Amino acid sequence: MSELVYFCGTMDCGKSTLALQIEHNRSARGLRGMIFTRNDRAGSGVLSSRLGLFTKAVEAADGFDFYAHLVAHLSGGGRADYVIADEAQFFTPDQVDQLARVVDDLEIDVFAFGITTDFRTRLFPGSQRLVELADRIEVLQVEALCWCGARATHNARTVGGRMVVEGAQVVVGDVNQAEHEVGYEVLCRRHHTRRMTAAAARAAALSPDVLPVE
Repeated sequence: MSELVYFCGTMDCGKSTLALQIEHNRSARGLRGMIFTRNDRAGSGVLSSRLGLFTKAVEAADGFDFYAHLVAHLSGGGRADYVIADEAQFFTPDQVDQLARVVDDLEIDVFAFGITTDFRTRLFPGSQRLVELADRIEVLQVEALCWCGARATHNARTVGGRMVVEGAQVVVGDVNQAEHEVGYEVLCRRHHTRRMTAAAARAAALSPDVLPVE
């Protein structure tokens, strides 16, 4: 039976790389898929990995209807053996419902990839709906690491190397951004709670007036 599978993890844990690998493996066996994404770091209409791999994709904005798009594609003689939906945390709950309907009514496998929580440790609406509806949830085993070496479990938004905890939920950025830009850093829970980024840890280590973190 067809499935809605949600692959999730922090930033920098290989979600988009896995999406591209699944696309490669299935297309190499003669299957045809449809690829969707939203707000990819490389721009509109592309699914990209930090390893430098990329492929074309359909940009799914707020008003986009996955089910209607697939029905129109199939009705026009097109073929779709599977669906890959990257950056799924940015989809609306209604769009996630549409993906579930693609699985149930059209009997097409849907592989969704996304971040579960935002920089404030709050669930993204799209991710919450995927957790509620997915047939299977896969937490990626390629572990991103905090600067301290522990497994990273949280995404921090940074400006000038300092962690910020206020602002819009969706601000497109990436890890390893220039200091003056909005960027992101993956942290363990302890250092996310303490707002201790790599830059803040270096500054603390250089100061004679503060106690060590550990």
